[in-house]
Amino acid sequence: MFVCSCFGITEQQVEQHAADGACTPRQIASACKAGTDCGGCVRRIQALLGRGESPRRELLAPRARSAATASTGLRDAA
Repeated sequence: MFVCSCFGITEQQVEQHAADGACTPRQIASACKAGTDCGGCVRRIQALLGRGESPRRELLAPRARSAATASTGLRDAA
């Protein structure tokens, strides 16, 4: 299955680059250009690398979330 349709990069190619040592989306981009045009495939590349998406606010540690909400003046809903 294609991961990057801009450059025709498949999941297998991304996995091979990862096996060869590329462990970040930027390193994958250096190896095959995937993620450097429209950027629509970057999240899929992150998932293939086991990095997942960026942590969401509700997944932050309670202490970090409290500090973040205190600085904005918002109440902690949790």
